[in-house]
Amino acid sequence: MSADKDNSTRLARIAIDALESKKAVDVRIIDISEVSVLADYMIIAGGNNTPQIQALADAVTEAIEKAGTPIRQTEGYDAGNWVLLDFGDIIVHVFDAQNRLLYDLERIWRDGKQIDPETI
Repeated sequence: MSADKDNSTRLARIAIDALESKKAVDVRIIDISEVSVLADYMIIAGGNNTPQIQALADAVTEAIEKAGTPIRQTEGYDAGNWVLLDFGDIIVHVFDAQNRLLYDLERIWRDGKQIDPETI
């Protein structure tokens, strides 16, 4: 594993821990490094309502920035039904249940490798 991928894996673990600390629903991680130049990992999580989704996004952003990686872009925070957090090597999506089903990123990125969040 390259040093860059090691850093991506470290950031993914930080993001997952932050999501779990705020009770994210059905956290999934997909290794997209072999199928896309966008990032190494895509993390998908659910929240039960807008305040929780925003709290999840805040927790991830705070934890990863504390680890030294600034956020590149945030989308959808104010609406709170799908928040995208782009940290370069990892991309985090936090959805409400309806939008998660509608956009079905797990299906779209099925060529990536699903990873058990507990093993990363």
